[in-house]
Amino acid sequence: MYNNKIVWITGASSGIGEALGYEFAVQGYGLVLSARRKGELERVRLECIDRGASADRVWVVPLDVSEVESLPGIVDRVWHECGSIDLLINNAGVSQRSLCQDTDISVYRRLLDVDVLGQIALTRALLPFLLARGEGQLAVTSSVAGKVGVKYRTGYCAAKHAVLGFFDALRAEVESQGVSVSTIVPGFIRTDVARNALTGRGESCGKSDSDVDGGMEVGRCAKVVVAGLAARKREIVVGDGAEMKVLWLKRFMPGLVYRLVARA
Repeated sequence: MYNNKIVWITGASSGIGEALGYEFAVQGYGLVLSARRKGELERVRLECIDRGASADRVWVVPLDVSEVESLPGIVDRVWHECGSIDLLINNAGVSQRSLCQDTDISVYRRLLDVDVLGQIALTRALLPFLLARGEGQLAVTSSVAGKVGVKYRTGYCAAKHAVLGFFDALRAEVESQGVSVSTIVPGFIRTDVARNALTGRGESCGKSDSDVDGGMEVGRCAKVVVAGLAARKREIVVGDGAEMKVLWLKRFMPGLVYRLVARA
């Protein structure tokens, strides 16, 4: 277990990030909550306190991970204000709902800035502190879409494939130095990820879809992820829908998977 260590969660104002905050709060751990919306973070902070976190050990740190130049200074401030960070969960992200031919290149740039470069930049800024101490954990929320390409998500799939590759490679570099790295691979989880997804013109989609609405309840997802992080699992696969079987199928019958997603 974490024994009163401090967990930093990005994308903590909603969805999986919010649920992770509540799960860690129930277990009494210190929390740094980050996202762009300060008001929503304050709401989550109060709920974390209600669920058992100490009021003086829950910090709200608004940030936009795509503003990579600001991240080293924020990391330095957070480390010294909190005393340390024991686990960083790179959970900020945005999805997509548009065909490639209808998607402006600025939308692809936004997806990569938020879902890839922002995660890399924040991790890279914190990494020297963890290596100097010789202990720590890093995690990133990827997706089944980081292993299987599907329609209407070309940019999102590219981004989620990229963070899996980066964090797997980073693990090979730092695990022997006391820093563990976990990749989180959710299937469909009941959140607002579809509503907040970008259209081809960069607007919010504004509506959910049946796959997400029928997915795993987000609180149950958070319990699985927190247990996996406590066990320092290198990969945490979480979900209970048919999409989870695709991970197994792609290993052994990739041709079948390509045909299935083309028809979906």
